[in-house]
Amino acid sequence: MDKGENEEERDKGREEVRGAEEGTQQENGRLMLADGLADRGPKSLTSGSGQQVSNGFTTSSPQSPREGPGTAACAVGATTGPGGGTGSLAPLGGLRTLVVQQTSLERPRETWSKKMDFLLSVIGYAVDLGNVWRFPYICYQNGGGAFLLPYLLMAVFGGVPLFYMELALGQFHRSGCISIWKHICPIFKGIGFAICIIALYIAFYYNTIMAWALYYLISSFQPTLPWTTCTNSWNTANCNRYMSSDHNVSWSNSSTSPAEEFYTRQVLQVHLSPGLHQLGSVSWQLALCLLFIFTIVYFSIWKGVKTSGKVVWVTATFPYLVLVVLLVRGATLPGAWRGVVFYLKPDWEKLLSTTVWIDAAAQIFFSLGPGFGVLLAFASYNPFHNNCYKDALVTSSVNCLTSFLSGFVIFTVLGYMAEMRQQSVDAVAKDAGEPELVLYLSPHLYFLVHPLILFLSVLSSCSCSSLLQFAGLEGVITAMLDEFPHVLSKRREWFVFGLVCVCYLGALSTLTYGGAFVVKLFEEYATGPAVITVVLLEVIAVSWFYGTNRFCNDVQVMLGFAPGCFWRVCWVAICPCFLLFIIISFLAFPPEVRLFHYQYPPWTTVLGYCIGVSSFICVPAYMVYHLLNAKGTFKQRLLKSITPEPSSDNHRDFIVTNAV
Repeated sequence: MDKGENEEERDKGREEVRGAEEGTQQENGRLMLADGLADRGPKSLTSGSGQQVSNGFTTSSPQSPREGPGTAACAVGATTGPGGGTGSLAPLGGLRTLVVQQTSLERPRETWSKKMDFLLSVIGYAVDLGNVWRFPYICYQNGGGAFLLPYLLMAVFGGVPLFYMELALGQFHRSGCISIWKHICPIFKGIGFAICIIALYIAFYYNTIMAWALYYLISSFQPTLPWTTCTNSWNTANCNRYMSSDHNVSWSNSSTSPAEEFYTRQVLQVHLSPGLHQLGSVSWQLALCLLFIFTIVYFSIWKGVKTSGKVVWVTATFPYLVLVVLLVRGATLPGAWRGVVFYLKPDWEKLLSTTVWIDAAAQIFFSLGPGFGVLLAFASYNPFHNNCYKDALVTSSVNCLTSFLSGFVIFTVLGYMAEMRQQSVDAVAKDAGEPELVLYLSPHLYFLVHPLILFLSVLSSCSCSSLLQFAGLEGVITAMLDEFPHVLSKRREWFVFGLVCVCYLGALSTLTYGGAFVVKLFEEYATGPAVITVVLLEVIAVSWFYGTNRFCNDVQVMLGFAPGCFWRVCWVAICPCFLLFIIISFLAFPPEVRLFHYQYPPWTTVLGYCIGVSSFICVPAYMVYHLLNAKGTFKQRLLKSITPEPSSDNHRDFIVTNAV
């Protein structure tokens, strides 16, 4: 073969490469070639066309089976010659292996600085006030130690599989809760928008609880703590101050403690509002507290997980230190053993009640927190091969153990309160509110510590960086930036600022004198039923439409092993039944909403359902929109709407293919 023929062969090879790259950017990848699969060392050379050619790779299979726009694809190309070395193109006819190192034109996705940043963020998100107070309360209400059985069963067969599924989805597709659906089942994309609206509703009322905690923290910096005396301007004649030294205390059904009156009449000021029909003015003290909280939230999440993951080292770990301190202090109080016995004593007959199983399912679901878009967002910043299976087991176990530990903290104090009031623990637990539970953890240091743990626990509950709603807002931010990258990716700071402003304005109704009634309404209706329904659709879309086999293959690509039969059965059958059970129970036995002495009128129930439907309506609305905008016959539109779209693979480094 003379020199002219060699040049002609080279030109033909270049034309074939250009044809294979049609429709993509030429700079999108670098072609690196290998002779077969043999390792020929680190030598590299440059071809006449200016492309870098290397024969030092031995990879024989891709890291991911997907291909998509924005990545370099390989069809055929030149290889090194049999001698390995001069840079001249080999004659056509022999099979050679062509390795393509692909890079994406998209900006590389941000990742956690350390693995512990992610773990602490997830733990901080999952461990919230539901662990500190709600779990012990539900536990004693549903049979004490006997409640642990349905709780653990619901965790194993319902909560943990959903938790694992969301971590795996977010890590594999590396997308937020909106854009991820085009890679799973496009017609269900409305789920992502519904999740964002639910997250906003949570931001409206949950940050107000933070404002209450901050108010407590500020009020604790006084020589005499305001919730320990009955001589303040807000106290009533029914105020009854009792401490360990008050042996002759006389407690009646009409008596109120100074802690209760400080909470209801000074912090909330609910006595100035007759109900939801007349909320009253905005409390300027709480408005300033909430403004301070949102300011911290903004400067903690405006730059992303690189900075926000640092704050969580304090906010996710410090509450555990304080819990241990409070547990030690509570165990030394007189009568503490009565509370512990009441907490753990099983009432097995309670297990025959459907309510116990409903409460167990709801508690584990809202404790682990799937369906809020947070786990998807957090996991999307993980390295592609991170062991999310191990992460799911560790973080869910820590969550359940924290719930159990907090029960001892709460009930040691309740036992002491019962001892002082000369009442049963059951009677005290029904009356006690959160602010009063550690009122007696003297000396003065513990009066400061409790508001601080409340403050930090709520902060780490919605933790991406560690203040309240970090996780919830980070879920919304990730979703919107992934959905509209060309518009928002370079304007993250301004978008976060606008989002925080919207949340602050939306929370103003919860800062009024009747704001506590609004918080209760949002808590009962705006989030619970809607998010459970959203997660039900999510698990159906993944397991039934995307396919359990395909999802398990994705997990195997990431972790090197596929989920076992237990996880497959849970995702296909048990989890949908678990969620459907909660939804039907909620509809069959609607909660009787009551706060303090205010009984919510029937019209508030209608209002609550309207708020809940306002988020869920995004799902059917987007289905209709998607079908109307698709092309082709109805059957073609429907088929396209349930077919996953190919996606860009930032985690795939090399593709190896055989070329002629």
